[in-house]
Amino acid sequence: MICQLFILAFLFVSSSGICTDISSCFSNSLPDDVILVEGIKGDVLYSKNRKKMFVPASTIKILTALAAIHHLGEGFRFKTEFYLDTDHNLTIKGYGDPFLVSEIWDEIAKTISKKISFINDIIIDVSYFSRTIRIPGIGHSLNPYDAPVGALCANFNTIYIKVDNNKVMSAEPQTPLIPFALRLIGHIKKGGRYVISHDIEEAERYAAELFRYFLKRHGVKVSGKIRFRYVGQKGNLIYVYHSKLTLTELIKGVMEYSNNFIVNQIMLVLGAKIYGPPATLKKGISVIKDYARYNLGLKDINIVEASGISRQNQISSTGMAIILKRFRPYMELLKKKGNMYYKTGTLKGIRTRVGYIISRKQDIYLFVLFLREPSQDISQVMDCMAHSIY
Repeated sequence: MICQLFILAFLFVSSSGICTDISSCFSNSLPDDVILVEGIKGDVLYSKNRKKMFVPASTIKILTALAAIHHLGEGFRFKTEFYLDTDHNLTIKGYGDPFLVSEIWDEIAKTISKKISFINDIIIDVSYFSRTIRIPGIGHSLNPYDAPVGALCANFNTIYIKVDNNKVMSAEPQTPLIPFALRLIGHIKKGGRYVISHDIEEAERYAAELFRYFLKRHGVKVSGKIRFRYVGQKGNLIYVYHSKLTLTELIKGVMEYSNNFIVNQIMLVLGAKIYGPPATLKKGISVIKDYARYNLGLKDINIVEASGISRQNQISSTGMAIILKRFRPYMELLKKKGNMYYKTGTLKGIRTRVGYIISRKQDIYLFVLFLREPSQDISQVMDCMAHSIY
């Protein structure tokens, strides 16, 4: 009897660690779904339409992350510079830091207050970014994923509010609802997070107005106005703020929350780094395309923006598998569930998941799921794969 059990066990578990026929996980897939499951060395466990081009949605962020790590380095930190001229005007030069949230602006203001006690004008220098950047796929809704990009930002160019008895209030204790912000979003009747403005100059001015509020709170007298200046002398450099987060720490957050704004900011800075300022969509996408072609050998790929919000982005499952193999050293930056690391993607009518499954023997398998709706539940498919490979 014991011998028979051992024979059954041997038949039940193959040497590759597959305990069930993985094809059963995809029995309800649609004819044009794109699916690939393979070992890290290329041994294919299951494939369907593997060469078919498909919209990757947010899973394309992995390619953007790879290009950024390659060119900028894992330890790269965004910077923002502060200059004081002889007329006591304070110039802020933005370099696209996507993580200048209220707490950071408050901290910067506190540091500046230890260097100066009064200023006249606050001058915004946003010349590092082109003024005509339009990201394909981004609309004009008030949803945060439609926030505009820019050289100088605050709170991802969004604001989080609550409404009580028709009165709009900040929903974040660290973020005051300053008059300038209230003028922009005071008409909104429902609480939530919203784009502060689709006018990039208004969004940049909001960052400066918020900074002025914090300067005053820390005792700095601000007697002048806020204005823009793109060229000319900025004065003496008095402070450089470097982001608390390294590039890989930013990427980990991006993979967890799929923040389109941060990814496109990284893409634009990447373009300016390689081709010189000002940052443009063309420069940033060219860097990513060149990385895909010359570093990964990917020829059949179309990418028009870096976050996955555009349906014009197209890639095959074999192309995504190549990206995943190169991203293997960084797979722990992705979401984790059980024995899986993965990135999600969602657009209307499309559900995508890509990532890694770790077997009990610590073998690594890649998977690419590009599914159309209505197809089988993608979460159930992932659970089935996770149980099939152990």
